[in-house]
Amino acid sequence: MANKVYTNQLPGRTLVVDGEEFLFFSGTSYLGIPVNEQFRNCVLEGMARYGTNYSSSRNSNLQLRVFEEAEEYLARYTGAEAAFTMSSGYLAGQALVQTLQGSGHFIYAPNTHPALWRSTSDEVTGDYDAWVGPMLEQVRESKYEHIILVCNSLDSLKARNHGFSWLSALPTDKQITLIVDDSHGFGVTGEDGAGVFAQLKARLQANVQLVVASSMGKALGIPAGVVLGDKELVDKLRHSHYFGGASPAIPAYLYAFLRCESLFKEARQKLFSNIVLFLQHLERPDQFSYFERYPVFGVHDHRMAAYLQEQGVIISSFRYPTPADDPITRVILSSAHREEDIQRLTGLINQFAQV
Repeated sequence: MANKVYTNQLPGRTLVVDGEEFLFFSGTSYLGIPVNEQFRNCVLEGMARYGTNYSSSRNSNLQLRVFEEAEEYLARYTGAEAAFTMSSGYLAGQALVQTLQGSGHFIYAPNTHPALWRSTSDEVTGDYDAWVGPMLEQVRESKYEHIILVCNSLDSLKARNHGFSWLSALPTDKQITLIVDDSHGFGVTGEDGAGVFAQLKARLQANVQLVVASSMGKALGIPAGVVLGDKELVDKLRHSHYFGGASPAIPAYLYAFLRCESLFKEARQKLFSNIVLFLQHLERPDQFSYFERYPVFGVHDHRMAAYLQEQGVIISSFRYPTPADDPITRVILSSAHREEDIQRLTGLINQFAQV
């Protein structure tokens, strides 16, 4: 595992530590948006119009149209009936599960993000694939008429795409709500980066209601969260104290989001090109766990992180979820990386494989 580093600047494709420049292959900024100059200019335009923040309630007698415009766009973009935004993915997730609390029996998949826990007792650890069989049995045998299943769309720590083949095995005689956290997929996966909503919706039986909660702060670089679902549920969220009591997303960022569709598309294509380039130049792709068109590559040999850091390249490596756990080591590509960055990285990885 590599040593911790401290810096006073936001990392992009590179990072300066104590005056020394490193290539940076870590973080969750998959599309490189926070360091994208065109996007920054759009945010500045938004700030000129809306200021740096808007701390009023969404229930105020003054309504900014940008919130409604962003939510209507998100619904169209993802194929959802309605969308609901808040100032963070965590808050959006909490508004959702706390509003549904008491309406059904919750069943959590392993490693579901804390944003969707009602309390710490909802934490489940273990293997997702091993969870599926017992979960299906539990749903079939449950005395509850309404079951609420909660899981992530993918595992970004282990670079694994969660299979949802089990959806067809869900019983049809119960009301089921499926809540999926798509924070690490939204902006990258799905058609035009629209995430998992449309592809899951197409596979669901009539008795299953789909709700997707997501941070917009990973690939899309927007400090906000979104819930996608049926209009009836979104209306219920709008009547919750979370909606009225919390400050909304920063309007300037939603303004920029609505004006940067082509920029996101361009960044996504660059990311996919970088992924192809990385795999083409690797002599031993079997050193990694990964799945198609996703920029996270799980490293099997944790010594790689220290080796690369000695050579001026920082990748993601830390013990998780506690300091006592084994390290999780990953190479994370972004749209900000140049072709020569990828070639340097793969050259060093190929050298490491021969050590």
